[in-house]
Amino acid sequence: MDWREAERAFDGDVIAMEPLPRTYEKSAERHSEKPAQKYKGGVYERSLVSQGVVDAAPDGDFATLTYEEMRDIVRNLATGFRALGVQHGQRVGIFSDTRMEWAQTDFGLLAAGGVVTTVYKSSSPEQVKYLLGDSGSVGVVVENQELLERVEQVVDALDVRFVVVMDDIDPKYDDRDGIYTLGEVYEQGKKRFDEDLYQGWIDDIDVEDLASLVYTSGTTGQPKGVQLSHRNFRANMNQMLRRYGPRPDRPDSVPDTGDAQTISFLPLAHVFERHAGHFHMYTVGSCVGFAESPDTLKEDFQLLQPTVTSAVPRVFEKLYDAIREQAQESAFKERVFNWATGVAREQYHTSSPGVVLGAKLWLADRLVFSTVREALGGNVEVMLSAGGSISPELAALYNGMGLPLWEAYGLTETAPGVTANPPEEPKVGTIGPTVEGTDIRIDKSVVPEGDLRDTLGETGELLVKGPQVTRGYWNKPEETDASFTEDENGDRWFRTGDIVTKRPDDYLVFRERSKQLLVLSTGKNLAPQPIESTVSNAPVVEQVMVTGDDEKFVSALVVPNLDEVRSRAASEGVDVPADDQELCAHEFTQGQIQAAIDEANESFEQHEQVKAFRLVAGEWTDENDMLTPTLKKKRLKIRQRYDHLLADIYRDEQSADAPTAD
Repeated sequence: MDWREAERAFDGDVIAMEPLPRTYEKSAERHSEKPAQKYKGGVYERSLVSQGVVDAAPDGDFATLTYEEMRDIVRNLATGFRALGVQHGQRVGIFSDTRMEWAQTDFGLLAAGGVVTTVYKSSSPEQVKYLLGDSGSVGVVVENQELLERVEQVVDALDVRFVVVMDDIDPKYDDRDGIYTLGEVYEQGKKRFDEDLYQGWIDDIDVEDLASLVYTSGTTGQPKGVQLSHRNFRANMNQMLRRYGPRPDRPDSVPDTGDAQTISFLPLAHVFERHAGHFHMYTVGSCVGFAESPDTLKEDFQLLQPTVTSAVPRVFEKLYDAIREQAQESAFKERVFNWATGVAREQYHTSSPGVVLGAKLWLADRLVFSTVREALGGNVEVMLSAGGSISPELAALYNGMGLPLWEAYGLTETAPGVTANPPEEPKVGTIGPTVEGTDIRIDKSVVPEGDLRDTLGETGELLVKGPQVTRGYWNKPEETDASFTEDENGDRWFRTGDIVTKRPDDYLVFRERSKQLLVLSTGKNLAPQPIESTVSNAPVVEQVMVTGDDEKFVSALVVPNLDEVRSRAASEGVDVPADDQELCAHEFTQGQIQAAIDEANESFEQHEQVKAFRLVAGEWTDENDMLTPTLKKKRLKIRQRYDHLLADIYRDEQSADAPTAD
């Protein structure tokens, strides 16, 4: 049977249309003795530990909860939240980093009939006030005392009745009304828990009911609260379970997520991790291990040894950079690593390797690939990339090293999946075909004639219709109306704002956000993302942003990898400044970046080539407000920050020959 037919026909235990808490209850019953969660010791002052609900994990190592143990926590938290006054349909915020308690709180609030409002941990007091106020949240669950204090700064302007803290807090809060620890909520729930009452709360939930307000991280303007119902989430879970779940037709050689160990570190406040590393995993009975932080991934991969991991492209880029730096400790190791990666790319692009390539692969695997796999814990069977477009060259490299990396595509408004590469036939450089039950159209009118239109397939804005599509934005009817278009039959299509190419094989290729397409003053139009991906493949480039709208040529702001620059300078006997700013301005650094850009330019048409650049010291991050919490560039913020450099670039055409630094 063709894999597409098998997807449509699959109707196992995991496929259903029901409220999310009912799905969780069924899974916990089926998998009661299996490990559900792994949590790390020495990271948090967990109130669930101090209350004796869970054992303390060893410092620097992980402890495990079974599905039965996790269900006990979820049920008692649901009852505790009801005791705090949470009623069906009321919104409650979760303001925390990704951790075990986020997942337990989510299921507890949903089972209580609540609606979960997402708040990124990096949110300022003003942002917290907006998110909790816009949603009308009656309460908020925060991670620790620091975030409690942020809420306290704005709570007088809100209708928040209670604040629950996951960690232990200062005893000064003991007598403060409306402030509790999560351990206390659990204890109150345990005293009141009634099986029939609990099941009744779940029975009262209709699949059309709102499950969550997921606020877009927003590269511009205020975040919008995307309304996602239980149907939206459950429909998309069915779609992704049909593509990646435990289908009986799959050959043993095709990995699936039916019995996986995963590592969770992306924000659960974002719909990608909420689905891929949360709802999907707990539905199929997988075990979710929670990394201490993105900065400890190398250590946590070793300890958790995941079989499946999902991340945004920036994470896979940084993982590869870390592996490469470790492998290049000497000139000899660097030559071996570079040779081996060349073999990996050759292997991926060769349909039937001969004897010579086979021997190269064996040696490259012994010397390099096996070490790379061990750096990721040694058991990774598949990696899923979404939330942006990954460089095809990097994806091919991972695949060639025996680390299958599949791209998918979605949005907050589609809960989130729209397309995904199938395990049976993944194709690097694409975001895969649509998932089952999803209709798409390509609006070619948003792309000017020529350039991007001159591709193999239909190119234009992607329009989507399916059961996973949101009903609209919370309290924003005008924005909702603007995001949909109606066809001749009266059907509503969601305008994604993304430019894609639909190939003849029905696989889609992501091009760019329509708002980010560059139109040069010459009339040429281009997508910056492929250029940025190609330039950033160079080891000396950490980050890059391409610009040039309404200008005669394309330019770039580049954050160089200064560690790599210093390493190259040392190997060539060149003295360079210790100060980062001075190093950016140094001729050696300028030359290294120019060489990287010259090489990248060979892959593009004349009008797409980067003609000028400026170097900036300091990585763009979520913390300095240059990236969203999901690590997408805030292009407007970056342009505003470095407006003086861009003005210098375009002062006259001669500036293209005079790169400088900031």
